[in-house]
Amino acid sequence: MGRSVTPGIAIVGCGLIGRKRAAALGSARLVACADVDRERAEALARTAPGAVATCDWRAAVSRPDVGAVVVATVNNALAPVTLAAIAAGKHVLVEKPAALSSAELEPVVEAARDAGVHVRVGFNHRYHPALQKARQLFESGELGPLMFIRARYGHGGRVGYEKEWRADPAIAGGGELIDQGVHVIDLARWFLGEFTRVDGFAHTYFWQMPVDDNAFLLLRTACGQAATLHVSCTEWKNLFSFEIYGKQAKLHIEGLGGSYGVERLSFYRMSPQMGPPDTTIWEYPGADRSWDVEFDEFLDDIRLSRRPAAGLHDAQAALRVVDAIYGRAS
Repeated sequence: MGRSVTPGIAIVGCGLIGRKRAAALGSARLVACADVDRERAEALARTAPGAVATCDWRAAVSRPDVGAVVVATVNNALAPVTLAAIAAGKHVLVEKPAALSSAELEPVVEAARDAGVHVRVGFNHRYHPALQKARQLFESGELGPLMFIRARYGHGGRVGYEKEWRADPAIAGGGELIDQGVHVIDLARWFLGEFTRVDGFAHTYFWQMPVDDNAFLLLRTACGQAATLHVSCTEWKNLFSFEIYGKQAKLHIEGLGGSYGVERLSFYRMSPQMGPPDTTIWEYPGADRSWDVEFDEFLDDIRLSRRPAAGLHDAQAALRVVDAIYGRAS
């Protein structure tokens, strides 16, 4: 199939995340909006001149004027829609976690490889400015060899949270661990590499629902580096805290903007005499542009025929950790 440098985009799933994606398409053109709720599809289509709305997502992903598909559905539809889009020869940006389990993702990986299309997974947290700066400092070697990571991520839910789709294991595939947890698992792996040992547990403390509202993880690499992660939807005051400890310096990312507070990166450099470290702090008070930066990179993936930096293999790695904590075969 001939693909333009700037492909027409179909969005499947026109809820909150679908709308965020539509607002971050950059130079790409939205041509089709699909949702089980036709009113939602029509509302999103009205934001883009010429875009069509449909309840038939299969028709949307197979349109000849669509070169790439954004999959922003509930979790149990992510892999099936992605698989169909790949079969139609389209590039795909699929929201995390990309599937209900690592096993469900396996045929998607095989299909993408056979079709020669690019599939990016929506780990947009990598594209927050504080995390991008942290990655630059890490790659510069200023932290020295990494020792461990400590992270906390959580929100407080809302009235009726236990009745939403995220509380249904058949739709969500789990609770807080597979929801926000995959973001911090992915970020920890982005810095430390592959985890060879997974310990921890997921538990429901507060919400009356059949999925977890908290998860506690201890992940270790082959050389003994560790990540201790806690994700929670009983946080009450929204929180994001991600600390990276090297032998020469420490990085601390706090906040994600909005209700999570101003995004901030603190860089603590240890002096040879030890004692109080030299400290540099960057703040990023603007709007969240991680969605825009991520999608621009996806368009470059297509243009350059480049393997996405956050792809299906990264989603599989995160889901294997989730599978291990949930005690299910991967």
